[in-house]
Amino acid sequence: MTISKSEYMMFLKHPAWLWLKKHDKTKLPPIDDNTQALFDAGNLFETYAEQLFPDGVRLGFNDYNEYLSLPERTQEALKDGVTTIFQGRFEHERLTFICDVITIVGDKEVDLYEIKSSTKAKPEHEFDLAFQMVVLEGRGFKVRNISVAHVNNQFVRHGKVDPKELTKITDITDSVKAKRELTLQNINGALAVVDSGTHPSLSPSLASPDGFGDWLSIYKQLMDVGPGSVYDLCSLNAKTVEELEQQGIKLLTDIPGDFALRPKQQMQLEAAKLNKPIIDTDKIKAYLDSFEYPLYFFDYETLASIVPYFDGLKPYQQVPFQYSLHILDSPGSELRHVEYLHRDNTNPAEPLSKTLKSQIGDAGSVITWNMSFEKACNKVLGELVPEYAEFYENLNSRIVDLMIPFSNGWYVDKDFYGSASIKNVLPVLAPDLSYKALGIQEGGSAQRLWMEAVLDGKRDGEKEIILSDLVEYCGLDTMAMVKIYENLAAL
Repeated sequence: MTISKSEYMMFLKHPAWLWLKKHDKTKLPPIDDNTQALFDAGNLFETYAEQLFPDGVRLGFNDYNEYLSLPERTQEALKDGVTTIFQGRFEHERLTFICDVITIVGDKEVDLYEIKSSTKAKPEHEFDLAFQMVVLEGRGFKVRNISVAHVNNQFVRHGKVDPKELTKITDITDSVKAKRELTLQNINGALAVVDSGTHPSLSPSLASPDGFGDWLSIYKQLMDVGPGSVYDLCSLNAKTVEELEQQGIKLLTDIPGDFALRPKQQMQLEAAKLNKPIIDTDKIKAYLDSFEYPLYFFDYETLASIVPYFDGLKPYQQVPFQYSLHILDSPGSELRHVEYLHRDNTNPAEPLSKTLKSQIGDAGSVITWNMSFEKACNKVLGELVPEYAEFYENLNSRIVDLMIPFSNGWYVDKDFYGSASIKNVLPVLAPDLSYKALGIQEGGSAQRLWMEAVLDGKRDGEKEIILSDLVEYCGLDTMAMVKIYENLAAL
């Protein structure tokens, strides 16, 4: 069996991940639509980054037969004198990788580039490129310079996108070459895993820091881990898992009182052992008493893209295209609801701002969940539409965060699983409300589906259904805050 670059990176995240990929891949979760959308966005950025190399020839593959022939086609391109290759495939013994960009700079000497959709070169990119370097050196090449071509997060679109302005190149040659010996050791370890007839330990304690969260989710599915296990402990890491497993502790309630935990973990554990919520009503009451009527329960949905769709936008900049607003004018008054959803392939900043200003008063508390997000969105909107800058500045001065009683530990329930996310709090405090029956159930899908339907035109015949689902989803976000507020107030 060969090992590809992506499989090597799986091994670094967790050895069992590689083994399952090679021997029992049906047990690994399929790529979901949101993850695939990230891949597609990265592929789009790649087409811009490739334009920095005007003499490049793209090889690549569209089916399995073309994949098998790719090493031969790569060698033919080199023999034909091609000096820059995109998506060529190189093999050495049992190792293989497909390059993003390789440039021939001398006799068997190359510069190596990896295109990444991040906004900087990251530590994991060094391991990725070190694997490529080892394979190339095995084929007799000398690798001169090693770089990451990544997104320039300071780029602002004005008209046609210039690839030179959108892309930034960071040289990481020294740090990659310093990992040569470690990479050779890791490759031997990966080959040993692949050749083993049985999988290595599945324990999350063996996961790398950047792979821990994903592997923990896989592990809990593989082992059919039920609720209340130590793997539900919030802010978990590999070291804590190792200590718990070494002591044979499987349930949260079995963790001894002298086990070293962070304050938030300690509160979660205490609630689990008491089997009832821990509530500081004095602090909650003092906080809610600071709210001023009218109360505006407020939530945004946003667009974001690597390559900005509209002038004035930066890569990854979150720009609202929708909001929901539930309004309580005074104590005991009837709840009102207003909203905005942008439906056209145009920049939503100005029409959304105009509508919001007409629907929200200039006094009263604006209640959000995780207020840093809404505040950041308001700042962006004020910059994009300067005539509303003062309006958004006033809005931000009135924002309060309904998450604070939960993030500060004033209300802790074992079924929050140590999280202050509204998706964890709502089923406990308002079980009659649920996202499970909605066509859209979380923000990532809301963003992706709106962009596909409205900006990309990919959802023929589905647009109106998606827009209807978005109205329902965003409306539930603010109604959820209303219900949680009422629950807290009733305490």
